[in-house]
Amino acid sequence: MRVIQFREGAGVRAAVVESDSTARVVELDGGVYAAAGIAIGSGESLDSTIVKYLGNDTIEIDDTVSRGALRPPVTHPDPAHLIVTGTGLTHLGSAGARSAMHATGKPTGDVTDSMKMFNLGLENGRPAPGQIGAQPEWFYKGDGSILAAPEADLPVPAFALDAGEEPELAGIYVIGPDGSPWRIGFALGNEFSDHVTERFNYLWLAHSKLRACSVGPELVLGEIAGTIEGESRIVRDGEVIWRKPFLTGEETMAHTIRNLEHHHFKYPQFRRPGDVHVHFFGTATLSFADGITIEHGDRFEIEAPGFGRPLRNTVSWTKEKNATPVVVGVL
Repeated sequence: MRVIQFREGAGVRAAVVESDSTARVVELDGGVYAAAGIAIGSGESLDSTIVKYLGNDTIEIDDTVSRGALRPPVTHPDPAHLIVTGTGLTHLGSAGARSAMHATGKPTGDVTDSMKMFNLGLENGRPAPGQIGAQPEWFYKGDGSILAAPEADLPVPAFALDAGEEPELAGIYVIGPDGSPWRIGFALGNEFSDHVTERFNYLWLAHSKLRACSVGPELVLGEIAGTIEGESRIVRDGEVIWRKPFLTGEETMAHTIRNLEHHHFKYPQFRRPGDVHVHFFGTATLSFADGITIEHGDRFEIEAPGFGRPLRNTVSWTKEKNATPVVVGVL
């Protein structure tokens, strides 16, 4: 089952995708989040819960897009309770570009911290069932306010030095009343980072990740293929200026998804009842590594079989003149 969300009044509704053009409305206020809460409380699967609330009304997806009503496939009534995070150096082949990015000034042949972290995953990122594997790289991106809707603009702050796409798989989670995390599905994602800032010094990685991002437009419920081959594209003035296939899925990763989930949710603050988590699983494909510089108005397109419509977003770069420091008042 694949599900989208759309704006209805001040709230959201979910709809089950029936074809490339239509989706059937789920008659439940609060969309996917509300359905997940009912499923957790009843002990039933999310897809069977959604089926119970399927109505007769359908929507035209293209019309929903043109009206600007398409929303991320998961939202929380309070954006502060939606947490966006991710893990890097998780995919086979991902370490090369990252290692080269951080190798400046190191003696030839010296192993970078990025390569060391990647090797930890290769050695012990796929533990046996019931065991705990190597801890991956981890980063925080923001709360629900930085989650841009599919087909909407991706805002870039004036102080940013780069606006690079990262085509990834994202896990979507809801925390149950007892603090147990529940994975409700997967979505395509554009994790979207400032690679020039990161390249200057690896200790600025945290700064480089505090950017907008997007997931969807469709949420895939249940399990997904172990190997997923998609394509990432950049469109400028109606022309594709860069395109490249990307691989994701557990079979292409140095870590199992279960291991990455453990090392995120082992922290009690990420098991707060009612919270939603969007967690990016990393990538091995970046246009930045191919020397592409993103400009205002460029459009990212990310698609993969089994995930429905492409995830599209347009770069909106804020160009402030005479930027001034943030002034903090003292009470």
